[in-house]
Parts: sequence; structure tokens; C-alpha cells
Amino acid sequence: MVELTIDGIKVEAPEGSMVIQAAHNVGVYVPHFCYHKKLSIAANCRMCLVDVEKAPKPLPACATPVTNGMIVHTRSEKAVAAQKSVMEFLLINHPLDCPVCDQGGECQLQDLAVGYGADESRYKEEKRVVAAKSMGPLISTDAMQRCIHCTRCVRTGEEIAGVQEVGMLNRGEHAEITTFIGQAVESELSGNMIDVCPVGALLSKPFRFNARTWELARRRSVSPHDSVGANLVIQAKQDKVLRVVPFENEEVNECWISDRDRFSYEGLYTEDRLTHPMMRDDQGEWREASWSDALQHVVHATNAVREKFGADQLAFIGSPSSTVEELALLARLARALGSENVDFRLRQTDSRLDSVLSGTPWLGMPLTELNELDRVLVVGSFLRKDHPLMAQRLRQAVKRGAQVSFIDSAADNPLFAAIEARITTKPSLLPTALGEVLVAIAQANAQPLPAGFDTLQVSAQAQQIADSLRSGERVAVLIGNMAISSDVATEILANAAAIAQAVNAKLGFLTAGANTVGGYLAGAVPAKGGLTAEQMLAQTQRAYFVLNVEPAMDSDLGARAVETLKASTLAVAFTSYRSAAQDWADVMLPIAPFTETSGTFVNAEGRVQSFKGAAAPVGDTRPAWKVLRVLGNLFQLDGFDDETSESVRDLVMAAGVESRLSNQIKGDPVLNQVDANALERVADVPIYRTDALVRRSEPLQATPASALPTARMHSQQLQALGLSDGDQVRVRSAQGEIVLPAQADDTVAQSAVRIASAFPQTAALGSAFAPLTVERA
Repeated sequence: MVELTIDGIKVEAPEGSMVIQAAHNVGVYVPHFCYHKKLSIAANCRMCLVDVEKAPKPLPACATPVTNGMIVHTRSEKAVAAQKSVMEFLLINHPLDCPVCDQGGECQLQDLAVGYGADESRYKEEKRVVAAKSMGPLISTDAMQRCIHCTRCVRTGEEIAGVQEVGMLNRGEHAEITTFIGQAVESELSGNMIDVCPVGALLSKPFRFNARTWELARRRSVSPHDSVGANLVIQAKQDKVLRVVPFENEEVNECWISDRDRFSYEGLYTEDRLTHPMMRDDQGEWREASWSDALQHVVHATNAVREKFGADQLAFIGSPSSTVEELALLARLARALGSENVDFRLRQTDSRLDSVLSGTPWLGMPLTELNELDRVLVVGSFLRKDHPLMAQRLRQAVKRGAQVSFIDSAADNPLFAAIEARITTKPSLLPTALGEVLVAIAQANAQPLPAGFDTLQVSAQAQQIADSLRSGERVAVLIGNMAISSDVATEILANAAAIAQAVNAKLGFLTAGANTVGGYLAGAVPAKGGLTAEQMLAQTQRAYFVLNVEPAMDSDLGARAVETLKASTLAVAFTSYRSAAQDWADVMLPIAPFTETSGTFVNAEGRVQSFKGAAAPVGDTRPAWKVLRVLGNLFQLDGFDDETSESVRDLVMAAGVESRLSNQIKGDPVLNQVDANALERVADVPIYRTDALVRRSEPLQATPASALPTARMHSQQLQALGLSDGDQVRVRSAQGEIVLPAQADDTVAQSAVRIASAFPQTAALGSAFAPLTVERA
């Protein structure tokens, strides 16, 4: 630590830190534009010029390291004069169009111009004009002439998103921020460029011209889309959500959010939003009903099924995007009616998985520890798309020297500075790849090999992964969504746990949805004798209660799940959207999305985060937890007396959270039998197709990440099948067939076909891990 004096205040600061950081730490504000605490130093706006004693001229506080005995004046006559001179230069070419600028009211340049700008400009010449550049459907550049060349957006793309999509061309007053020729900004973190822009050069295209900032009411909330639980500020006008921005929480999302979190609100008010309860009449036509009539019909029909077929014919299916309160009441209702058929894990296909879990699977560490790891193995994850903010944290760890390795079925670029090693193999061979790493570690440690592993040959990549893991001190093995969804998830977990134990690493689950941990804590999983969600949707039950689920898109079974629901005697849909249920439901009950209800999500690290509604419910929409509680009352069941969502939450959390979290895996390492030549499907869930709300956000659906699916295969695989890039191919599984264009993609494993799920075009294919046949259409 070094000692210095800033505006008469004695300050201690770490050696190597900058004057602006030391000043801000003691509450002394230094005006700035290009400096951002999460980005590298650029020192190109010069607004932070300060007076340092013994220095011949003002120095930029953001680029001047602290030294022992340094005396700094931020408000001296010399400093203020320098700052005012910089402000005058910045305003020379600025259009000064605050009355029509969408940034007005939250513009850093506007704020600082009040204190450091003159009331009249000496510049009388023509101002420059910068033509707008297309950055895609999310970012507007129509007012790029306001840019002050702070390059925050450039550094955000390079350092946080990990990809250089924007940069600066030319010099002097001809300099401008632009994308590569003809390309849009496609990063899943691109919206953060809007947040860091200190002027109105980059704006939210969906929000532009919808409201002025001072008209918006602000409410804190939590993202429902992935297991980070990013903290949000939801901004509404006249009870309608118009914008979502990050709420800074250093322990969760820092100051960033993904584009999925930022723009999903555009799906809130679509034409197919369900606003009134609906029931099918005797002719199968939909008609509006009152809440009383709809709920009474559900109660009578359910009681008739129980009496005639038994309570074990009742099925209750939730979603990992539902709140703790909703899932807890769904499970409570199921068990009070005598059924153990309750589950929220829509894509889990391995029915053996519960038998090897010792408790609630979780990340195994705080989110902040991801930045501090020095060795990581990621298993079966489309990391950037499944967990963009976790990928961002690992990206920062790589910059500090961490080594990250991957075992997966599609070698997507994580946009790290370097990848230590990678094994890309088809899904059924993931346990074998892990086994190779385990053998390499055992041989290096001179330990006995697990039974049945003595004939396994260690590849060079597996040896490299083993060497990397063995050389680390803070090591983690992270299990991704695809690995957990796999039909060999039990073998994957057993082998991954053995690796973690052998190298003294933490085993962690990245977990799907916003509330996988919360779903386990709420008891929304089947006890002994109960059916999993996969089993409930594979074999028809007599009555279904389906909460916040779009079965064709959210279930691993796709179109088959819809046919199963159609065949039931009663199907009740708790949904926000008519199109999510009108094909299969008998009753549709309009429930509130996360912006219109109170609730709780428990993120991957076990952090409990509650939120309130930020906007009024649309039409007759009701919070799902209230609907479930009232149903319990109408069934005349005990335990449905909760008046608030908090009382439901408190009952779930009464047993504690930490004591129920466990990543201990029962069972020994094992290898599965695989037909090495059989074609298998690799099914990713695209980042903007993960849930019903995101799928209805038009700006997100206009991005390349939501492009229509193709049958992606390694070029050698295409050649072996006698196909060429762009050919129409017929893909068949045991469940159905589809026709798609083939696409050469050398990131896909051999003997695998990558076909995205959560699209109507691929729903007929069914299982994400089904054996396939491919032929020219």
C-alpha cells in the first residue's frame, strides 16, 4: 500500500492502482468519460485531468499510478480549468440536441456539462455528421454523431464479451465507431455497450422513443432465464414494462446482464398473451370463462379422475423458470391430492439420476470464485449460450492465467484468450472421454485404475486435460446442461466426480433455468414411486397440471409430449400465452410472468433472491402461486392458507439452504456400451429459445442466434453420407422425421448431427439424444 493525499484527505491505495480509483474509494468524485472500473485504461477522453504537485501539467487521473507522498488536487484552479477546456473540445462536434435525445436525463455528458461546460459555444463552424451503422436489431446507432470516442463500447466487446465486433476507424474529427463491414453485433452480451455509453451514441433499439427516463418507475427484480439470477431494474410507464437494465451486484452479475435478460421483456405484450381464463366447450371450441367457473371445472374434473382412476393418474409438471413459491405449491397440491408425480426438470432423460444424487445439486462454490479458479474442466455445456455471465467470469479468470478445458459434443468458441485442451465427442461417448482423463490422472498419481478401465486408451487431449487439472490449486469440474440432460448422465456424473476427487477439485452443476436449485428445495421432484417429467409426458396420465411450460418447445420429447397431453382426460395449463397450450389443454388459466408477480429464485450458488411485481397484471392474469393456493382451498385441502408469497417461501426455507446442498455422487466410475459408428443427435437449446417469454421477444428472434435450425455435421461426416453443404436432408428418429438443410460444421463431433431444439421445425424429432438416420431428401 502507498500513502497519498487527495484534496487534503490522507489516502491509502494499493501499489499500481490509479489516482481515480484512490479518489473514488474515499468519495472524491473525479469527472470522467472513458474510465470504467471493469474495463482497461484508455485515457483518451482526458476529462479526468487533475493537478498533481510537482507535475508540470495536469495529469489524467485514470492513467496516473499512485506513488508514495503524492499530493493531488481535483478541484484546484488548474484542474478545473483543464477539465473545462476538455469539455469545450468534447462539445465542439456534439449536436447539443438534448431535448430530442433518448439519453437525456441519464446522460453523463449532459450532467458534467452543467458543471464544466460554458453557457455559449465559441465554435461557429459546421459540426460533423456521422452516418448510422447497422448493428442489428438490438442496438441503435442513428445518433452516432453524439459519440465522444471514449471507446468504452469497444473495450466492453473485447474484454467482457470476448469478441472484437466494434472498433474505431480514422483519426481526429473523422474518427468513428463502427462494426466490421456489413456485419451486425451478435454477442450475447452486446447490450452492455448501451449501458456503458456515456452519451446517446448507442441506444436500445426496442426502447428508443418509447419514454423519457424520468417518466419511468423503477423496480428491482431477478432474471428468470438462467441460473446466475442476474439482478435487474425493471422500468415501467403506466404499468407497462418498457425497459430492463442491470442492477449492480458484485457478487452475482457485477454490472452486466445478458441480452436475453435485457430484451426478453419485449415478449410480455404479444398478441397471443392470455388475458382471461379459457375453457373448451362440448364442441372443442375455446370460450372465455370466469375464474370461478374455470377453477370449479378443474376441481370437479380432477375429483372425477381421482375417483375413477386413482390419484396416481394425476401428473404435475412445472418449469425451472417458475418461482420457489409456484413450485412449492404445485408439489404441495400434488401430494395433498395423493400423487407423487411432480417434476420440473423438463429435459432430464436419465431416470437413474435421482438415485446417485445425495442432495440438491448446485454450483459448489460462490459465483465470485469462478473468477479465481486456476484450472477448470467444463463438461457438456454450450457455455456462452447457456450461461453467458458465468462464461464472462471464466473469461476474466483466463486473463489472469487460468486454464480451461472442455469435454463436449460441439466445439463452440467460448471466446477465451486460450483453451487448454478439448475433447469433442458424440454425447454417448462423454463418459468414455471422462474415463480417459480419469485413467491419465490415476496413472500419473500411481493409483489403481477403476474396475473396467484398464483397457481404455488415453488420447493426447485427455492427457493434456489431466496434466492441467493436476497442476492447479483452485480446481473445478463443472457439469453443463447438456450433460445433465443426457441419457447417460449417471455415468457422466460418476466419472466426473471421480476426476474431481482425484485432483481435489470442486464438482459443480451449472444448472438449467433460473430456479433449478429452488425447485429441488421446494420438493418439486418425485419421491419414490413417482414419475419424472419425461415419464409423465411419455406415457399418458389421466389428468395433467402443467405450470409455465410450452411442452413442444420445453420438453425433451417435443411433439410427442403434445400428443400425450391431448390423449389425457383433463389437461390444465397455467400459462401466460394462448399459443403455448391451445393445441392440447382443456382449461387455460392466465398466470403472471415474473414482471407481474412476487416470488423467489434460488440461483446456482444457492443464493435466495426474492422480488416483487414491477407492473400491473394484464387483463384477468393472476400470480400462479395465488391460483394454486385457491385451488387447494377449492379442493378443501389442508395447508393452503398462505396470504403472501413470503409465507410460502419462508416455509420452504425454514429447513435452511446450505444443509440441503450437496454434490456428492453415489456410485463408482463406470463406462457405458456404445455403438461408435451410430449417428446421434446433439441438441442445443439456442440462447433465445430457452423459455416462452424469450421465444416471443421479436428483437431477440431477429438475431442470428435464433436463425432457423439446420442439420450441422462435420464435413467428413457429410462426405461419408454422400452429402454436400446446403443439401436438403431427411433426418429420422424413432419418434418422427424432419427435413432440414445440411450444414458443414467442423466443430460438431464425428458420428453426430447437431440439430437445435425448442423450434417448431424440430419438435417432431423428439429426444435430444436419439439415434438418427440421415439421407438426402
